[in-house]
Amino acid sequence: MAGGPLEGVRIVDLTSVVVGPLATQIMADHGADVIKVEAPSGDIVRTLAGKGRNPHMSGKFLHLNRNKRSLVLDLKIPAAHDALLKLLSTADVMVWNMRPPAMKRLKLTYEDVCKVNPKIITCGMYGFGQGGRYKNKPAYDSIIQGSGGIAALYQMGTGEPRYLPMVVADRTVGLIAVQMILMALYHREKTGHGQAIELPMFENIVKATLEEHMYLRTFVPHGDEKAGAMGDPRLIDPQSRPLPTKDGHICISANTNAQAFAVFDAIGQPELKTDPRLSTVAARFKNTADYFSIRAEGLKQKTTAEWMEIFDRTDVPAMPFQTLEQIMEDPHLKDVGFFETIEHPTEGKIINMKLPNKLSRGARKDFRAAPKIGQQSVEILREAGLADADIAALVASGATLDGGKIS
Repeated sequence: MAGGPLEGVRIVDLTSVVVGPLATQIMADHGADVIKVEAPSGDIVRTLAGKGRNPHMSGKFLHLNRNKRSLVLDLKIPAAHDALLKLLSTADVMVWNMRPPAMKRLKLTYEDVCKVNPKIITCGMYGFGQGGRYKNKPAYDSIIQGSGGIAALYQMGTGEPRYLPMVVADRTVGLIAVQMILMALYHREKTGHGQAIELPMFENIVKATLEEHMYLRTFVPHGDEKAGAMGDPRLIDPQSRPLPTKDGHICISANTNAQAFAVFDAIGQPELKTDPRLSTVAARFKNTADYFSIRAEGLKQKTTAEWMEIFDRTDVPAMPFQTLEQIMEDPHLKDVGFFETIEHPTEGKIINMKLPNKLSRGARKDFRAAPKIGQQSVEILREAGLADADIAALVASGATLDGGKIS
């Protein structure tokens, strides 16, 4: 028994790379039976994410695909397509991240799948909404970051557009997918009805970006007014970054009067508490550049450790800047047991990250390491009701892969 709030929910996962695998990983971590359907070549992130200890088992793949089972099906072969439909007849959810025309060609649209399972929930994640001119364009995370405004925020702050060096669009939309799927499951629990979920990445990232940065363009001009400025000044200011100290960098955010005044005392300029440019939240917002510049200059006076002692004592939100290597040694993460070393059946000892969030009634109990390509193909096809002879025929034709033997 898997345990967890989603125990008993079966998810057929046709996704690859990050956006879909993240969504299904979260649900798998909480008890769902996630069946990862892969082409014989496997999810591209098995190799796209760089070196691993063994071929097709990159570190990113291991982190995004734990607690799942892998089924290989070459959906261009009719017998494999039939096997998938049989599996889908037993499923609660089907998740996919191909472009909609590809799903239509594969005869796996919501209407197609409903013929074998009227109560199924399908969730499609793709680049652009289907009502607009971009609907058939391919998209990866960088495409959405650049077209959806994230790269423009770097340009506003630093003068040069660039991508955030992590797949933030994929991860944002993957989290939204979990929310949407759980709402659809709840709706089905109340009504008995399945449904199709559409999740365009572009529109979701534009929404997230402009919620932060539409700013004065929120207000429609009237009369002779000009359109207002865009971009939250606090977030695009060049000093909105880890700030240099005497021996390194520190991350600080002092927003309330109590926090800002404590900073003014700490940098030896208590008179700033009555400076009309800086004495209130509204004044500091209006004079963000001055406030941030004064703060940045003052923080050069002491070491990071000295500032942390002061800010911890005065309850100012601050943390030392950390490299990725330092995060792996972070003492708080050691306190909470965030990292654990586990034995992977094929990859040896790997470092796994525990669930950061806790449910008082628990999550999944039986941990499954990320699978080899097709590792559970035979067992899943048997569960779907295929006879051993039919499974053997699928293996012989190359429509599936018996990857169950660990070597």
